Amino acid sequence: MQRFDANILLDCYRRGVFPMAETREDNGIFLVDPDTRGIIPLDGLHISKSLRKVLKREEFDISYDKCFSQTLEECARATKDRPDTWINGGIAFLYNELHAIGHAHSVEVWKEGKLAGGLYGVSIGGAFFGESMFSRATNASKVALFYLVQRLNERDYTLLDTQFITDHLKTMGAMEIIRAEYHDRLNEAIRVNTSFHPT
Repeated sequence: MQRFDANILLDCYRRGVFPMAETREDNGIFLVDPDTRGIIPLDGLHISKSLRKVLKREEFDISYDKCFSQTLEECARATKDRPDTWINGGIAFLYNELHAIGHAHSVEVWKEGKLAGGLYGVSIGGAFFGESMFSRATNASKVALFYLVQRLNERDYTLLDTQFITDHLKTMGAMEIIRAEYHDRLNEAIRVNTSFHPT
């Protein structure tokens, strides 16, 4: 049987499906193709007045791909508000493989020299598939999302896939579209010639 590796995972994303696990302790991985898909229009990010003040005060420092593995591990870590996650060891291994070949990226948010929040996702052409985010300080994950959208716009991406919609994402402009529309947008986006990092 062929090993489920990074290249197979990229093919899954190109077809519009993504992997999950039931829990962090569960060794199994299954593929998801939801009827509706969450996206954030890259020209439609909602920035609240309070977040604008945070950004203006420059409370946080930002980096990209400085500590991908640590960001992924923080996203997988259980918290009081999120006692379990879908990121098991197999999924973590696959995304570290994707990062090694330039298809997975992280945005890190730092406060006083410590990692305070961040997110990671997968990049193919002009599509970015947001996987997970975490926050250890107020507004840190929102700041990470702001700088992700800024980077994607700078690099001419056309699709930011959030997979599912949460209340947190709704406040920042996330919306749901049906599967057929998502696949149309995806097929166009993956043909865009760009990259997450300037060349």
